[in-house]
Amino acid sequence: MLNATLAELSAALAAKRTSSLELTRACLERIERLDGTLNAFITVDEARALEDARRADARRAQGDAGRLTGIPLAHKDILCTRGLPTTCGSKMLAKFVSPYDAHVIERFDAAGAVLLGKCNMDEFAMGSSSETSHFGPVRNPWDARLVPGGSSGGSATAVAARMAPAATGTDTGGSIRQPAALTGVCGLKPTYGLVSRYGLVAFASSLDQAGPIGKSAEDLALMLEVMAGFDPRDSTSVDRPQQRYSQELDLDLKSLRIGLPKEYFGEGIEPGVRRAVEEAVRWFAAQGASTVELELPNARLGVPVYYVIAPAEASSNLSRFDGVRYGHRAAEFADLIDMYCRTRAEGFGTEVKQRILVGTYVLSHGYYDAYYLQAQKVRRLIARDFDLAFKKCDLILGPTAPSTAFAIGAKTEDPVQMYLNDIFTIPAPLAGLPALSIPCGFDERGLPVGLQLTGAHFSEARLLGAAHRYQQASDWHLRVPKETPL
Repeated sequence: MLNATLAELSAALAAKRTSSLELTRACLERIERLDGTLNAFITVDEARALEDARRADARRAQGDAGRLTGIPLAHKDILCTRGLPTTCGSKMLAKFVSPYDAHVIERFDAAGAVLLGKCNMDEFAMGSSSETSHFGPVRNPWDARLVPGGSSGGSATAVAARMAPAATGTDTGGSIRQPAALTGVCGLKPTYGLVSRYGLVAFASSLDQAGPIGKSAEDLALMLEVMAGFDPRDSTSVDRPQQRYSQELDLDLKSLRIGLPKEYFGEGIEPGVRRAVEEAVRWFAAQGASTVELELPNARLGVPVYYVIAPAEASSNLSRFDGVRYGHRAAEFADLIDMYCRTRAEGFGTEVKQRILVGTYVLSHGYYDAYYLQAQKVRRLIARDFDLAFKKCDLILGPTAPSTAFAIGAKTEDPVQMYLNDIFTIPAPLAGLPALSIPCGFDERGLPVGLQLTGAHFSEARLLGAAHRYQQASDWHLRVPKETPL
């Protein structure tokens, strides 16, 4: 059952071929067996998970069950969860226990899902490899010497290693899609505003978006049905009719126009990644989809724009962690200013400090116009390029990342190389667009390759439908790492 999709698990629970309690125990046993090596979880609450499972089984017995009732899930440790630690992978919040639930947690709880635990991540979601966590790096289940991508690396690893049937993540510049690609699972960044950010600890507020990670496009659709919805507590939440994404997966590919930006197929892409993505393009064309050559001339500026805007917003958002209200506080200090300085020096890791400094610099007097204002103007140009592109096509296809997983420590001394790993994922959040990553093959080292599909605002149904049709004809998404056999 551990290799089953959410739809298959839901059917098995409904037919009483298994129970939530049995399924939850199997997941907990697998976490205990594998997580000592993979380090995908920060917190696992076995007692709470088993109690959730008993309640879910009771709901099913009473005929009060949805499709996700009784299915165990893991959540990224950036989503506030009442009664459990919410650490954001940081020493600053290592002992913080949230007094309330994030909107996303509330929705899954109402659906009857079982909470297995909270997943490891790059500190405050700042990273592309899940190496910056205060709790140690997450390891890729395909090869424990490699990174799983980030910042939602713990969530992606938990799903790839079959420790959890599905998980939540958050995506600011690619933090769902890139780890999904590097671990061989599926991940979706929804349209900005579709999923409430209430209770999501802020990194960059104009970019952050929670989304699902699962084994298949259908998994993503089932989870998004629960996650999406208007929330008056989030001023950026969009009030629009609910969609049944899982019932809109039968997409007619013959009418589909697929855009292929030349910027996504240039130099710098590993040969194994290029081969797998081009093979996926040929498959779509064989099904009757048409391909359109595109240009996204400002996409190449996405990385520098992102690394001005995101640190600027982070420098503001993280100013609340000062040792006064909650979180870590230095044990020894001379006065208030010294307490602030020592608390933040002790509580934040190197990557977070670097981004706070960069963000403060670009917002400072004399540099705001030169850096931050210019970055916002180019952000608008990137969004305009997408607007023009979607007049010619229905979705845009390309690689999720230019490479497959790399070795732990390989890029920690070269921030630019680390940041360039997000070169294909950053443009979508800058424009507020939905995008997903699904597996499309393996490179010569046997490591998974991710295929990225990007759509216009609120086109999640089309993206999920195209991905689902591809997965009906392939099994890349069901391959299990040999390092972690079932």
